[in-house]
Amino acid sequence: MSLRGAGVVCALIAGLLPVSAATASAAAEPLPLARHFDNTAVSDDARPSGADFDGAGASLSAQDLAAAGWRPGRTLTVRGARLTWPDRAPGEPDNVLADGQDVLVGGRGDALALLVAGTAGAEVSGPGTVTYADGGRTAYTLTAPDWRTGPLATKAVALPHVNTPAGPLAEKARLYVVTVPLAADREVASVRLPHAPGLHVFALSVRTTTAGWSGSWSAATGGYTGVGPWADRTLRLVVHTSVGGPRVRVRFDNTFASAPVRVGAATVAVQGSGAVPAGSPVPLSFDGAAGTEIPAGAQVFSDPLGFAVPADTNLLVSFHLPGTVTAAPVHRVAQQRSYVSGPGDHTADGTGGAYTSTLTIWPLLAGVDVAGGPGSVVLLGDSITDGNRSTTDANRRWPNVLATRLLGQREVPRYGVLNLGLSGNRVVTDGYPGDGVSTDTAGVSAVNRLDRDVLAQPSVRTAVVFVGINDLRWGARSEQVVEGLRSIARLGRERGLRMLVATLLPCEGEARCTAAVDAERAEVNAWIRVSGEYDGVLDFDAVVRDPAHPARMLPAHDSGDHLHPGDAGLAALAASVDLLALEPGRFRRF
Repeated sequence: MSLRGAGVVCALIAGLLPVSAATASAAAEPLPLARHFDNTAVSDDARPSGADFDGAGASLSAQDLAAAGWRPGRTLTVRGARLTWPDRAPGEPDNVLADGQDVLVGGRGDALALLVAGTAGAEVSGPGTVTYADGGRTAYTLTAPDWRTGPLATKAVALPHVNTPAGPLAEKARLYVVTVPLAADREVASVRLPHAPGLHVFALSVRTTTAGWSGSWSAATGGYTGVGPWADRTLRLVVHTSVGGPRVRVRFDNTFASAPVRVGAATVAVQGSGAVPAGSPVPLSFDGAAGTEIPAGAQVFSDPLGFAVPADTNLLVSFHLPGTVTAAPVHRVAQQRSYVSGPGDHTADGTGGAYTSTLTIWPLLAGVDVAGGPGSVVLLGDSITDGNRSTTDANRRWPNVLATRLLGQREVPRYGVLNLGLSGNRVVTDGYPGDGVSTDTAGVSAVNRLDRDVLAQPSVRTAVVFVGINDLRWGARSEQVVEGLRSIARLGRERGLRMLVATLLPCEGEARCTAAVDAERAEVNAWIRVSGEYDGVLDFDAVVRDPAHPARMLPAHDSGDHLHPGDAGLAALAASVDLLALEPGRFRRF
């Protein structure tokens, strides 16, 4: 797998570039993207010859796009960026072939997002420039995967067929959202697209949804799996906050889906006990409406709500599914019981009587943010970070314990702590393939989910990377894991994040943790400790290993399966974190 092609596919090349007045005056006046449209990608199924996306007569199906919820003129949120699908009828120009055009775009944010695809038979790449209102510039390289052969793991949406003049082809057509880092706190004025034959741009915008919010809770989507079926049911999910705030918004993600899902109504409340709220649930709204439709591959934020969110507290987020849902994006290992009602909209219920069954997964709900605050620390990991084998309903995952530590001190900001652990996750190999209904919920690789799960989180300041043991247990070599970790460090630091990495834990006694695996683990840990490619190292291996037998965990820290720490071991990991290391701007700590 190409880390460059499968991971976050845009990278900042250089810092600020000087721009002379003569150069600026000679440049073409930037125009809105739609004024540059010179290619037609979308055809009606009844008139497939009405578009020629790739120069060979093939095109996207207007009917497939509509079925996915990608309708002309609709604004979609993908990876935290609001992008408007071109408001053009089938057969009309709806995208631009990148050839150095200057595009008018404004706003301040952490990234520029572009909706793209390549049509050259392989990924297409080229350099471009972001120009700021103060005259400064940054350079970037934009890489667009191919619309028919690119990785499904990183696509925004996949459509079921390709239109051709000879008839439809039953193969996936892909569209991608990629992001370009922006200079911090600077107003964007325009973007110069690359000169890159075969690179198509449909939409672009500055990602601003992270500003002014701190993440309090989040969960990574591990796959798209069969559920229910749920028809006219209300889900009441239990989630645990890290930081509190005076206002709240929630995020629903339809990641990996092929069809939209309708949320009829939603509420938020502090949990009393079980499915019973401590007070009356408060309605959420979406662009002023009680419900919303989440397009395939997209996400939806609720409107900001004046609701005091307590820190370190269980919330109940209830949402009604009026249609029939047979498959959904899920986080499988919640270590938390949630609830499903009988028929009807029970989002406003102040009792738990309608909730007749339980769930141990988190479907669709992916984030709870609070207004203000110092920002977030994101923990990117596998089942150990996910809390697998910790006590159910007790919030004893090591990220929960770390959040409690932050709340109880004043030496560093009280960051939100976001747990983006995924059981079974690997650094460089996808578990879930990125498309279709599957029982595999180990997620796409850490490299491939980095932009969605880390970089797009609200006001993220620091990321802790603690993943790799599953790669080794399933046959990867230490060199492959190191290359993946190196790529994650580079991409995170390009976005201005403080990047920390944790050593891998010993696991002798677990079936796949052979002596050969332990030797590879030792090589990865040796690189982590001395490479200097991260801003700091958390030596979790040293925290839990048995000094008399370093290939295994101390029994007091072992959950019993020899791979996952139990509650005591997870608490020891959190207790070992130097809180000063979480604060951006600190000197490196090794």
